Amino acid sequence: MSVNPDTWRKSSYSNSKGGDCVEVADTADNGAAVRDTKDRDGGHLELPSAEWAAFMRAVKSAEL
Repeated sequence: MSVNPDTWRKSSYSNSKGGDCVEVADTADNGAAVRDTKDRDGGHLELPSAEWAAFMRAVKSAEL
């Protein structure tokens, strides 16, 4: 998988006070990459599309 560095977007729940923030980017295979905004150079987690969809379903249904 590969991440286009121009596609990172900050969570809409982030605020300007420097709270806990994540960024998400689309990957070439329609999955997603996630990283911490406080440590952008610290790496990121990439998930294929099926796993990203399962993760989002779990978050939206309050399983996580």
